Amino acid sequence: MQKELITVPRATLDIYNYTEDGLNIYEFDATECSPPEPMVNTIVCLELVKEKTDRLKVKFFHEPAPLYERVGEVFSHSSEELESGDFLVTFERK
Repeated sequence: MQKELITVPRATLDIYNYTEDGLNIYEFDATECSPPEPMVNTIVCLELVKEKTDRLKVKFFHEPAPLYERVGEVFSHSSEELESGDFLVTFERK
């Protein structure tokens, strides 16, 4: 799997795109930035998630409960706590 750095208008973090198990994955790491940057970048990148095979994976320094409420009508999510204490959250269109 080769991750490609892509340009996403209005995103302030490095966004990567790759294919894994037939899914089109967009990914970024928000563990080193402060609010509201993680939420803003997530909302911007969720615009990329259009098809059933598209996913957005974001690494957060905490579980982003307010974000779930904000995007929950259109996107579902799964969350995994990592050994580091960070959270890897995967979003997909409902």
